[in-house]
Amino acid sequence: MQADRFDRATPPVAPTSPGLSVDEQGRGTFAVAAPRARAVDLCIRQGAAERRQRLRHFDGGLRWDHVTGMVPGTEYGLRVDGPWDPARGLFSSPHKLLLDPWARGISHSSPLLSSFFPFEVDSMLDRVGEQHELSRTDSADSAVWSVVVSDAFDWQDDLRPLVDWDATVLYELHVKGFTRLQEDLPHEQRGTYAGLGHPTVTGYLRSLGVTTVELLPIHAAMDEPHLTRLGLTNYWGYSTLSYFAPDPSLATTAAQQAGAQAVLDEVKTMVRNLHAEGLEVVLDVVYNHTAEGGADGPSLSLRGLDNLEYYWTDGGTFLDVTGTGGTLDPRSVHVMDLILSSLRYWVTEVHVDGFRFDLAATLGRDDRGFRPDHPLLRAIATDPVLRTVKLIAEPWDVGTGGWQTGSFPVPFAEWNDAFRDDVRSFWLADRGHRARTGETGVGGVRDLATRLAGSSDLFSAQDPPELPEGRSLRSPWASINYVTAHDGFTLRDLTVYETRRNEANGEDNRDGTSNNRSYHHGHEGEVDPAQEGAAEIEAARRRSARSLLATLLLASGTPMLTAGDEFGRTQRGNNNAYCQDNEISWIDWRLDARATALRETVVELLRLRGEHPQLRSPHFLRPADPAALGAGQIAWFGADGEEMDHRSWMDSSRHLLTMLRPAVHGREGAEHLLVILSSEEGPTTVRLPRAPWPQGTARVLLDTAAERPRNRSLTPIVDGSLEVAGVSVVVLGLPARGPQEPAQTLS
Repeated sequence: MQADRFDRATPPVAPTSPGLSVDEQGRGTFAVAAPRARAVDLCIRQGAAERRQRLRHFDGGLRWDHVTGMVPGTEYGLRVDGPWDPARGLFSSPHKLLLDPWARGISHSSPLLSSFFPFEVDSMLDRVGEQHELSRTDSADSAVWSVVVSDAFDWQDDLRPLVDWDATVLYELHVKGFTRLQEDLPHEQRGTYAGLGHPTVTGYLRSLGVTTVELLPIHAAMDEPHLTRLGLTNYWGYSTLSYFAPDPSLATTAAQQAGAQAVLDEVKTMVRNLHAEGLEVVLDVVYNHTAEGGADGPSLSLRGLDNLEYYWTDGGTFLDVTGTGGTLDPRSVHVMDLILSSLRYWVTEVHVDGFRFDLAATLGRDDRGFRPDHPLLRAIATDPVLRTVKLIAEPWDVGTGGWQTGSFPVPFAEWNDAFRDDVRSFWLADRGHRARTGETGVGGVRDLATRLAGSSDLFSAQDPPELPEGRSLRSPWASINYVTAHDGFTLRDLTVYETRRNEANGEDNRDGTSNNRSYHHGHEGEVDPAQEGAAEIEAARRRSARSLLATLLLASGTPMLTAGDEFGRTQRGNNNAYCQDNEISWIDWRLDARATALRETVVELLRLRGEHPQLRSPHFLRPADPAALGAGQIAWFGADGEEMDHRSWMDSSRHLLTMLRPAVHGREGAEHLLVILSSEEGPTTVRLPRAPWPQGTARVLLDTAAERPRNRSLTPIVDGSLEVAGVSVVVLGLPARGPQEPAQTLS
């Protein structure tokens, strides 16, 4: 039975982009990009029946037609008649009901089933036969259906927080894992979008001092075959099924039962509630591959529509620079259109404040490799909607030339893996090496200083040579500084384990990185409190964690905290917990006194960062001039109070560094900051810089040797020196004098 048509005398107007465009009565057009298809049917679900409408028109690679009755709640899918030749990368099969790539809602979350594969598979989802025998099993009864939703929502005058980049503090979290064990939430909201938007959670985030939550993927996803075989799931969600529809599994049970509209409205309510607390929402998005994987994957949407149009292949062979078996083709105009439209939708209709692009180097690839001026990257950077939100690149993939940190165009910021590695080395890996070998000349302070100063070596490397000296196209905020993220050890585990413990992942502990740059402080794993020396080991671990956090939050650039690190969350040594939807990944909110003390240190560090604008310089720092100190400057000193020279920088036996960040003059109560970082194991006498550098009575603002931050106090510096405990960061405030005021002397 065919749907009612518009008046045949009315000339059809071809849509310029795929998707469903209808009025309140469900009348309009539907289009999908499938250039190689012989025919495409729009399939409307009516109870147990399926009504099919052939898309009669073909323009610019789009199959389209007028439609009626496509009102919110309507479930639909697509069937494609086209070439079947897997050896050439052609997987069309009318037996598979496909998801509309532009669908704003989906019918339900589903495990990966054998009926989703275009060829015959066995009960373990392994391919049967060598010839890719076509599966004639119809998937309609088990398929995930597209669902029409309404964009109508009561935003209640919602306003984006518009946090300036130099004030931004990112907080990476998983929607489910962050609240699943939060007992202060109503039981039905734990682990859901609603839970994340609950006042208990938004209040916690505000009290911590972060400004922007970065959510692991919430796009609808589906598990990979190897996880299904192992009885595991892709907990992190980096296996996208739909780039428009939110994942129903992260919604409350009531919303899932009510349908796609309720799920979408729950997401919007979460965003609205976070905005009401001044918190931005950044989504982690995966536009480099999909849940369809490589040649042996299921046919869920894009593969069945036109595999060669959407995926990067060479003679039918899948190109894989993502480590998943397949790669979306960023050279395709239809892939570009899909990505750009998805991004705009989440900004305009869901009000999100930015995106973190997983394996973003893939989005800048063409036949010559990675290009910073790739048309897709240029389109994102210049789009009038997208250029108003935060854009963050994970600047690598697993292909040739995949490491591109510092190479993305303005206005992208980028995850800075060099910051992670160099900071971990200074506080952990180098100390571990010294402890094992007795060598003292390990590491030094040169790389640490580069990261503290904003990593201009990376983020100004692409500047044109014609720029005036001291100018750069980019700013320190482009460096997303982090010491941990969702992948890898947690902060606690960095101080407890030197080898991964990933046995639960079912890959014989082969997965996950071995380059952890961690230090177990003399004992691998958790220590028995009754064991001799246990208290000392635990105290040393906590001090290392505090010093790592201080380095992260006092450095130039945009800091990113990983949820739970502020109170010592552990994953029991698992550094690749992507498939652990359980207590390994979920945050345990039962905090003891030591966990609370660590959180207090983070709050104090973020307060310091907010109170002292010189820590948030919008420009790369220049060498300080003692005769004209001002914002945007920096100076370095050794333990003897002397300025660092070339020989000092090259001395690998130095493990203590003092950083001067001059005050911003004209602010009431402005202070110069002296930050002393020592990875020495024992105490060191540190001489403060002599005149003409700032002098006066110093305030100890923070000392990570202490278990919890103390009240700030005036501390006279006797003879201009103080003793700094080993493995600690000390922050001193010195009074800033006016340009005509004579320097004070130390007493």
